[in-house]
Amino acid sequence: MNKVGVAYVLWLGGLVGLSGLHRLYNGEKKTGLLWLGTFGLFGFGHLLDLILIPKMVEVHNARLGEKYKPLLDRNPIALKIEQVTLRPSKFASVQSPKLINSAQSISQQQATIDLLKAAESRNGKLSVTQGVMATGLSFKQVETLLTEMLKSGYVEISNDPETGIVLYEFKEL
Repeated sequence: MNKVGVAYVLWLGGLVGLSGLHRLYNGEKKTGLLWLGTFGLFGFGHLLDLILIPKMVEVHNARLGEKYKPLLDRNPIALKIEQVTLRPSKFASVQSPKLINSAQSISQQQATIDLLKAAESRNGKLSVTQGVMATGLSFKQVETLLTEMLKSGYVEISNDPETGIVLYEFKEL
């Protein structure tokens, strides 16, 4: 189904010399090509279409409905999209293992300790992904903690020379 807004955007193409795109979009091949060749009938037809576009889209959509009606009559499931509604209460007990809400989240202090332990086991270097794996926090949460440590001077930042991955270096470990 075509949309009126898209047709108007294509109509704007006539302002830069591409008159008729909106007509081609709505299945009007002959007049669309005529508009392209004559700059929208020298601008007059193009301006008139500004008023006619909503009806043009409606007629095109009606033609599409007529074209696919036999298919729908033979197979009522074809071309229909069913809306699925999920009831939140049905999924209340289900929780993604990677999502941590505020009631279950570990404290910032414990997360910092987990990051330090992970960095220590990796010769003092840690990527954000490794921090996520070590703490179970989100990428954003780990990156925030590492950035705070960077600002306080406990960590320096560099890139792995082979992969280019951002590494946080704990110089004291």
